[in-house]
Amino acid sequence: MALDWTAVIPVKRLTAAKSRLRGAVPAHRHADLALAMVRDTATAVLGSDAVGELVVVTDDPVVREALTGLGARVVPDRPGADLNGAMRYGADEVAGLSRHRAVLAGDLPALRPAHLDAALRFAAERRSFVADAAGTGTVLLAVPPGQELDPRFGIGSATAHERSGARPLTGDWPGLRQDVDTPADLATVIALGAGRHTCELLRDLGLTPDCVPAA
Repeated sequence: MALDWTAVIPVKRLTAAKSRLRGAVPAHRHADLALAMVRDTATAVLGSDAVGELVVVTDDPVVREALTGLGARVVPDRPGADLNGAMRYGADEVAGLSRHRAVLAGDLPALRPAHLDAALRFAAERRSFVADAAGTGTVLLAVPPGQELDPRFGIGSATAHERSGARPLTGDWPGLRQDVDTPADLATVIALGAGRHTCELLRDLGLTPDCVPAA
């Protein structure tokens, strides 16, 4: 598969990220957990055969340094508005309408590159989305060249994206579908096989000594 997709991940400042996940690790390591999950997501995206570039939209200097080191192109969140604004900016302005573009959640630590490749293959010709494991949210929204992203992320985003004309993709991609909003979600991605950064942090904290990184 040609490297013709630009992937975009928006990342909040770590101090404000993943509020519903607080308590899963000691409070002073919460930002470390958020960063580890973003690093694992970015690593999987950059390992995709379909993705030629990863654009990360963030104003957090720690995220900027970590993801630049992985090979991502990190840009400031110039709109400074909301998640949808950051996604539109990264996909339609930074990447540009001439590219295949896909925006992803940044909390997919069990993501496999092959699953992302499969989803993007289905999305190549038409604006499409992948719902989260619960079926109500969205973990990926993709558009072919010439189309605006038109993101509808937020509560009930899967329905909102389908009503906007995006096609739902229904492949068996558990690591792509499983975002992490709660401690129960974190337990699920550990069972699926979380990425190296997430596993190393959890093992370091003595919480999951048997955490096995995703292959």
